[in-house]
Amino acid sequence: MKKSTWTLGVPLAAVAAGTIYLSNKLFNIAFKRVSQVPETSAEKQQYAQQYYDYVDWFRAIPKQTWYLHQGDATKQMVASYIPNPKTTTQTVIISHGYKGNRETMANFAKMFYDMGFNVLLPDDRGHGDSAGEYISFGWLDRLDYLDWIDQVIHEVGDSAKILLFGVSMGGATVEMLSGEHLPTQVKAIIADCGYSSIKQELVYLLDKQYHLPEYPIEPLVSTINRTRLGYYLGDVSSTEQLAKNTRPILFIHGSQDTYVPVSMAYENYRATKAPKQLWIVKDATHAESFWAHPQKYQQRVNHFLKTYFY
Repeated sequence: MKKSTWTLGVPLAAVAAGTIYLSNKLFNIAFKRVSQVPETSAEKQQYAQQYYDYVDWFRAIPKQTWYLHQGDATKQMVASYIPNPKTTTQTVIISHGYKGNRETMANFAKMFYDMGFNVLLPDDRGHGDSAGEYISFGWLDRLDYLDWIDQVIHEVGDSAKILLFGVSMGGATVEMLSGEHLPTQVKAIIADCGYSSIKQELVYLLDKQYHLPEYPIEPLVSTINRTRLGYYLGDVSSTEQLAKNTRPILFIHGSQDTYVPVSMAYENYRATKAPKQLWIVKDATHAESFWAHPQKYQQRVNHFLKTYFY
């Protein structure tokens, strides 16, 4: 009896150890910072020349470097601030995507700059020039954005009119930020292809990319995240924050998004009772809506701003 129990315990222990190892590996793949921006997806390679034209513009335009917690290597956050040559109180704060940085949002920076906005582009935790060993998928970043908002008000003045804008993880970041107590200067929000929750996004990608079940992987990854970053994945969501939102918000999502499914756009849209608009961009994949229809994208953004911001 003892022998059979022992022999049964050996493979079970091996399976458990293997599952823990796999979960830790997946956590590091998904949550650990990277030193370089990964290659874009194959379908977006067609926009490479346009993308680098925007990057060239971003690198050449006069700008300032702003900091949070300057001098503390473990907490220092970095952002680029581009003041519009035409004096204005209108300022957009742009939140970048997963494993990107402020430079990867150059196209949106130029769009809003040309529309007459001052532009602030932070590097989030674990990205670009900002500190952080791990990526928080917007949840801890939302706290930094409260400080960035305060810096904008200090720079521009109490008459500042602030727009929050983000794409992908950045979209989820401004959605999560929407549930916080925001200064009156924050007038509106635009969220492009943000996920409804970190947990739902992880479970979706576990299935689609790795063909792995939710259990026991997600609870183990969530526990690792609790140890490293201080919260379980199921404790936070865009939809719960959006339920507390009072600012007008425009949701944008590609109809063919297979990275953050378009169903999440509808979840996010239903979650908020604030004034809202939803634009599902036909045939666009993840974070492709601007690239596929740049003029239409700006027109739709401008229509929203004319309704709720200007």
